[in-house]
Parts: sequence; C-alpha cells; structure tokens
Amino acid sequence: MRDEFDKLGMRRSVEAALIVHEHRLPHVLLLQLGTTFFKLPGGELEANENDVEGLKRWLTAILGRQDSTKHEWLIEDLIGQWWRPNFEAPQYPYIPAHISKPKEHKRLFLVQLPEKAMFAVPKNYKLVAAPLFELFDNAPGYGPIISSLPQLLNRFTYQYL
Repeated sequence: MRDEFDKLGMRRSVEAALIVHEHRLPHVLLLQLGTTFFKLPGGELEANENDVEGLKRWLTAILGRQDSTKHEWLIEDLIGQWWRPNFEAPQYPYIPAHISKPKEHKRLFLVQLPEKAMFAVPKNYKLVAAPLFELFDNAPGYGPIISSLPQLLNRFTYQYL
C-alpha cells in the first residue's frame, strides 16, 4: 500500500449495503470468506472513476451474472465514510486531527435492490444475509464498518412488501 500511495496518492474505495427483508426484518447481504471473515461488496476505484460508476462496476464484477441478464444497480444514498490514517489496518469514521494525508477514503452506499434478484457469487465466498440486530455493536464478529451499519441505516424507514 505504501508504494501505491507514493505513485497514485490516496486509495479511494466504495462498498455497497444491499438490504433484503427476511421474516419482516431488514438484513444486509455480506460476502463470507471462511467462517469468520465478512465483507461488503465493493472495491478500489480506478484513477479518474467516479464513486457511482465504480461501485456499479464492482457490483457487476462481484455479483453480476455471466449470462445475458444485465443487472441495473440503483445506487441510492451515501450512508457513511471511513478513513485509513496510515498504512495499518484500522479505519475511522473521521480523519484524526493529526492526519493531513489519509491513506484511504472508503465510501459506503445504500443500493436499492429490485423485488427479485439473482446473483452470481464468487468462488470461495458465500452470500449471507445478516440481520441488523446481529450486526449492532458486534465489531469483534464483523469489524467496525459492518457493525456500524445499523446506526448508519436507522434514518431510513423500511416498507415490507
């Protein structure tokens, strides 16, 4: 990451919060690798790529089907931003006061799904629906970003169909 920062500057990345309803409760779709690692779909943006187009590209690459079915991703709202102040793993929902050049800026977006959708999940991953109540205050299990989703999503009203 240090060499990349010297060449390209701050890393910019995007991730998607995909909400589904199961048993009349909101759940977030997560990619699970192994038994204990979870991540939101998304990834690093290219040099001059805007956030929305980059997120659509990543969602199509990660979850898009390989047949002729084309999925139109509806990116709704920016729901959170996280910053990596140095070359270590921790990220924060703010830029610490003593940091003038953060190393990464991650933006989280709410993505609206159609009533029915089919995904192609990458090998080695499972697509799991985690209920918001399980994510809440569970940083040891899901990490600080995913466990903050219930607070970030509480401004939305859910309509169960």
